[in-house]
Amino acid sequence: MVLTQTLHRRELLRNASCGFGMLALAEMCRRTAAADGAGSPTSEPGPLAPKPPHFAPRAKHVIFLFMVGGPSQYDTFDHKPRLNLDDGKPSREKSKQVIGTPWKFAQRGESGLPVSELFPHVAEQADSLCMLHGLHGDNACHNEATLQLHTGSVQFVRPSLGAWTLYGLGTENQDLPGFISIAPRIEAAAAQCSGSAFLPAINQGTRIGNSKHPIAQSKFSNLANPRLSAAAQRKQLDLIQSLNRDRLSSTGDNAQLEGVIQSYELAFRMQSELPRVMDLSGETQATLKAYGVGEGRPTDNFGRQCLMARRFVESGVRFVEVCHEFWDHHTGLRQGLAKECLATDQPIAALLADLKQRDLLKETLVVWGGEFGRTPNNDKADGRGHNPRGYTMWLAGGGVKGGLAYGSTDEYGYEAVEGRVHLHDLHATILHLLGLDHEQLTYRYSGRDFRLTDVHGRVVNEILA
Repeated sequence: MVLTQTLHRRELLRNASCGFGMLALAEMCRRTAAADGAGSPTSEPGPLAPKPPHFAPRAKHVIFLFMVGGPSQYDTFDHKPRLNLDDGKPSREKSKQVIGTPWKFAQRGESGLPVSELFPHVAEQADSLCMLHGLHGDNACHNEATLQLHTGSVQFVRPSLGAWTLYGLGTENQDLPGFISIAPRIEAAAAQCSGSAFLPAINQGTRIGNSKHPIAQSKFSNLANPRLSAAAQRKQLDLIQSLNRDRLSSTGDNAQLEGVIQSYELAFRMQSELPRVMDLSGETQATLKAYGVGEGRPTDNFGRQCLMARRFVESGVRFVEVCHEFWDHHTGLRQGLAKECLATDQPIAALLADLKQRDLLKETLVVWGGEFGRTPNNDKADGRGHNPRGYTMWLAGGGVKGGLAYGSTDEYGYEAVEGRVHLHDLHATILHLLGLDHEQLTYRYSGRDFRLTDVHGRVVNEILA
């Protein structure tokens, strides 16, 4: 009986391809579904259904503001007066000179956190920020450091932080991807930053646009079907999925095929929900203005990305990454860094204020930073090199202490000396805030249990609220 039904379905597909047309195919799908009981998907929980955490979470969502290229901590959030005192003098690397900062710092908020004048709007949110001044990684090359920040590994293909989060917790909205990357880089290694590697494919990130084009021009291809109604598409998909499931039952475990089946279902559900969430036209003019959205404004592109991130989190998406490129200032520091800060400062502050106003910040962990920091010296007076040995990232909301400066580098900022936080520790802490034990969140692959932090990582309890 099963063989007969399978052959019948294949005959229907052949007939359709020979000219029966899509409407005829849809009608045949309906009859086939009625004949074998396929119908619409069952009410059984899908692979992205919410899962219980290991313990009570402090955060439910993550928004990662990834500043691609490595922003300079000395000119933004880590005040080093010694650099200005020794500006232009030979550094400990004799071929290079100490580079002071051309921007002023001021203590902001009740906490008195020092923030550069490059971030006047973010400075207004100082009491929500948890500065990690002792962060450090293991690699000074962009691609490798980016991979370690996102996957915990420099050498091997591993699942990304977003994929591990989705695998551990599922997501709250079954009509949207649980992990979204907005305007990611398009380089080859960038795919791993939202990839699922050996985790089930449904846990990989869905990328919207890329860093080379304005997000307002980014659209999903083939999201709408102009030829078929939703009902007809559902019938067509039922037929295709029944063939896929027949194939799966004959081959046994097949992660790639399972991923196809699951992604088809998610794509069908996304058709109505995703355009709604991405459409900013329903936002008030006051909100758009707060994010800096407006034609010709330097904040327009990143403002749209941050506002979109808020809308995704508000709609139940578990993990959202927002990317902004061009922070790699070996030269042209004064002009280049000022430009990137101008483009991102107001949108970031608006995102924090908006989440707070909507009572979402307490359950949304916002993370800001790049793949590494910069050096306090350089061979040119208007630039900085790569520095993974000690740099700054900050967290906000989601169960961390606001108005806190944790850890430090030496007086010149060469390397972390107190409150040292390795990237493995950062990952362990983010998972902990989400209610996941980084040592228990494992996946059996190739004969061993893998985890995001491998054999490393500690939760930085000192920053937990």
